[in-house]
Amino acid sequence: MTILVTGGAGYIGSHMVLALIEAGERVVVLDNLSTGFPWAVAKGVPLVVGDTGDQALAARVIAAHGVTDIVHFAASIVVPDSVSDPLGYYRNNTANSRALIESAVGGGVRRFIFSSTAAVYGNPAMIPIGEDDPTCPMSPYGSSKLMTEIMLRDAGAAHGLDYVILRYFNVAGADPQQRTGQSTRGATHLIKVAVETALGKRAGMDVFGTDYPTPDGTCIRDYIHVGDLVRAHRDALTYLRAGGAPVTLNCGYGHGFSVLDVIDTVKRVSGVDFRVDYAARRPGDPARIVAKSDRIRQTLGWRPQCDDLATIVSHALAWERTLPRQIAVEAPLMPA
Repeated sequence: MTILVTGGAGYIGSHMVLALIEAGERVVVLDNLSTGFPWAVAKGVPLVVGDTGDQALAARVIAAHGVTDIVHFAASIVVPDSVSDPLGYYRNNTANSRALIESAVGGGVRRFIFSSTAAVYGNPAMIPIGEDDPTCPMSPYGSSKLMTEIMLRDAGAAHGLDYVILRYFNVAGADPQQRTGQSTRGATHLIKVAVETALGKRAGMDVFGTDYPTPDGTCIRDYIHVGDLVRAHRDALTYLRAGGAPVTLNCGYGHGFSVLDVIDTVKRVSGVDFRVDYAARRPGDPARIVAKSDRIRQTLGWRPQCDDLATIVSHALAWERTLPRQIAVEAPLMPA
């Protein structure tokens, strides 16, 4: 049995590959390296460079490596960019995922774990938000992921492909051993931006919107440590291998922090009082997104280990200090 990890040279995917290798799994990575890095892929893991939408390539990888399971991370993820480039997001996130699902069905893949997003909920009327609550995306990013969820459900029902859909809330932090972390140049993730500013890599940072209907006027998000998110994927794979039925699950802790809360935590943990500027709202940003997390705990037996904002920030800071050295390291590409 081999697990294909798409986007395995990226932020979350590289953490997933490390966890799978540590668990004794056979892994192959498919990544176009648009935002990922060859050095981020665990040593000895084959890295095939290409798009998930290249069905001939995907079919060769599935056949050559005996792929039985796919964990699909590869996607474009920046909400404001999706508003300005919707067709690009529908191509990369929706059309390419459709092609990958078809390749999986044709290649006899048995299990599929899909990285979805809380953006499918839009601006929910009730907080926390549950998996059965209405989906109403506010951005092409959220819509592109919701379309893939629908395709996966339909393909699963028609072809017997077992799946788990994991709706991520806000992922942050880094591997505590500093083997990988958020490395994308120009990343827009709040904690990434804040720690870059604390370390002097940015002159200052912007807060987008201070007039939301929240206690301090800034957006509230449910931040989940990347390590806990990876544990959710491993638990999902175990669940499917034991015969678990297809399911959609939120990946969050069930409580949120505002943008200003996060900035204050980064300042406290880093010991740096950096410059913060205030700007207008960005298109596509809901006021509050916080998960109901009961179902994932009950269904998968998932138990988070890093549910602490200061811990998340400290791991992100440690990685950011390591990054200039890590980014210079390149790993050789492995043939398909």
